[in-house]
Amino acid sequence: MDNILLKLESITKIFDGKKVLDSVDLDITEGQVLVLLGPSGCGKSTLLRCINGLEVIDGGAMTFAGTKYGGKDTNWRELRQQIGMVFQSYDLFPHMTVMENLLLAPVKVQKRNKEEVKKEALALLERVGLADRTGAYPHELSGGQKQRIAIVRALCMKPRLMLFDEVTASIDPEMVYEVLQVMRELKEMGMTMIVVTHEMGFARNAADTVAFMDGGHIVEMADPETFFTSPKEERTIQFLNKFLH
Repeated sequence: MDNILLKLESITKIFDGKKVLDSVDLDITEGQVLVLLGPSGCGKSTLLRCINGLEVIDGGAMTFAGTKYGGKDTNWRELRQQIGMVFQSYDLFPHMTVMENLLLAPVKVQKRNKEEVKKEALALLERVGLADRTGAYPHELSGGQKQRIAIVRALCMKPRLMLFDEVTASIDPEMVYEVLQVMRELKEMGMTMIVVTHEMGFARNAADTVAFMDGGHIVEMADPETFFTSPKEERTIQFLNKFLH
């Protein structure tokens, strides 16, 4: 049996009396790439925020690496070092250089050796094609470059799971490829990922599993080939028809 890294059981989240997440069950195994698709407001981003503790669940249970979490006693500061998250807004500190942004959390939060982290950060920057931008400030970077830096910043914490929430949504279409390419390379490195996106090509080519959400539920989940060629649920078919025809 595959090693389950993250287990969600009957996760429920309520906003203003409405169930935004309604009894969501999900197992993520080590090295798995899950892409979440669905219309705006279906609960995809809320699910990621619950996994990362940015929203408190109203029901259900979450287990990460064999340990239940999500209650009042959860050490989120420690857990978020293992569950990295990248948003569509890059959230880089504008007054800091690229390298200063990358060093901040590993050195201040994890108390790691600055030179060791710097060496790792440079290797990651090399990998994403930005080794020459260490002294640049965020305002000097393109949207695609900022997003690649945001991904590197999360990776510098050495997480076991990466969450991506519409990371290409705010980027010029010409820059989308370079960000998705970094994510494809992460897959090749064996990184476990949950990706919320509307990029169907990425879902088809890079995912191990594709899930379609609607109304706070996971309506359908399958491998990419099955999902895109033989969807079973009518709601899934309606959604795909808007993108693929």
